[in-house]
Amino acid sequence: MSRRAVVIGAGLAGALAAAVLSAAGADEVVVLDRDELPEGPEHRKGLPQGRHAHLLMPGGMDAMEELLPGAHLRKRLLAAGAHEISLSSGMLALTPEGWLRRWRREGPVMLTCSRALVDWVLRETVRERTSVEIRRGVVVGLTGSAGRVRGVRIAAPGGDRDLEADLVVDASGRGTRVVGWLDGLGLTGVRERAVDSGLVNASRVYRIPDGAQRFPLTIVQPDPYAARPGRSAMVMPIEGDRWLVSCGGSRGGEPPADPEGFLRYALALPDPIVGRLISGAEPLTDVHLSRSTSNVRRYLEELPHWPEGFVVLGDALATFNPAYGHGMSVAAFGARVLGRELDRAGDLHTPGLARRVVRGAARSADAAWSMAVSQDVLYPGVRGGRPAAGDRVMTGYMRRMMRAATGSYAAASAIWDVTSLLAPPTRMFRPGAVLAAVAGSPLPPSVSPPLTAAEREVLRSLDRTGV
Repeated sequence: MSRRAVVIGAGLAGALAAAVLSAAGADEVVVLDRDELPEGPEHRKGLPQGRHAHLLMPGGMDAMEELLPGAHLRKRLLAAGAHEISLSSGMLALTPEGWLRRWRREGPVMLTCSRALVDWVLRETVRERTSVEIRRGVVVGLTGSAGRVRGVRIAAPGGDRDLEADLVVDASGRGTRVVGWLDGLGLTGVRERAVDSGLVNASRVYRIPDGAQRFPLTIVQPDPYAARPGRSAMVMPIEGDRWLVSCGGSRGGEPPADPEGFLRYALALPDPIVGRLISGAEPLTDVHLSRSTSNVRRYLEELPHWPEGFVVLGDALATFNPAYGHGMSVAAFGARVLGRELDRAGDLHTPGLARRVVRGAARSADAAWSMAVSQDVLYPGVRGGRPAAGDRVMTGYMRRMMRAATGSYAAASAIWDVTSLLAPPTRMFRPGAVLAAVAGSPLPPSVSPPLTAAEREVLRSLDRTGV
């Protein structure tokens, strides 16, 4: 009997889900997206954060390569212009506790490029290796009943039309209508939580100046402990010999959209290094703003009844403040859960399959959700949460760990493992990590960025500010 799967959304989560379904033996996999998809690595409307900085963490990259065995996705991204950045040596990072030192030892490696490049390379890889069909279409509802979803309803001129499916995957992202769709089937009472720090992102692309091609990724992190709006900035290399520069500010500290204000904002941070770098670089775009940044969790796994034939993955299940760089990785983790459950089930119609996937995908999002929300609730004016007593205890420990990480490789490596999603948060409580946190940094704090002599010369040559 023919088996058809329908995936709603052609972004990263949707493309990975489609690849998994094709590998699992679905006879037909149809991906529906409301956008006209670009033929290259170009921004599209359906990705509200697409113009801003995205980090592909090691844990997420590992999951994506597992889902596309033999596709050499990392090599494809690098060949298309992505950059490998070592968290231990290839990054300048000013944390609320001081500058992190750079170490000659090996550490986790993340990839940096535009979000458009990630999606395009992934989409083309899936198209090349599978028979997945990608169509333009706006899904307005689910068909079937509370017991089983049997397809989707698509908006069409002259009246909606139905597309039957044995399995439907909602990977439609931050703008999902999943709660309303479930209501239409008689499944109500979905618990939702939103934690919104009011973060506004402002981003601009620059040409990398001659001689600065190897300058490290540079980030000034926000300070959630200072009882004032969090402000941050990042300079990261992307494809095409360009820098993507993103400034971010929580409610009351939002960055402006005008070029002069953008530069002033970067210069006014606790260290002006980002502003100094871009003051001598050629801008290639205007400043683009985005306010679509809240953390949103839909606790679908808690519903007492879940319909067969319906799965929810990626941002449609849990959406994170993009400042933490975890969204793409969590989407890959959810698709990996789908693949593993399909392997166990052996058939799209296996009873309980959809519920097991939703529960597993929810669990795979828990660590990223906790990391994002535990910091965002500390900012003034946050909506949707306040730190509890337990949160304050955890915050105190994490501050001590970060303070130690400014000069302790053991503490720094524990933080890298967790933030890169290679290890669960419990990694912070292993004996070696606890000992490092208690002992503190064996080295004095660095009062300036840990630059090499050549990097200091690059910064000096670019600086037009006189700071």
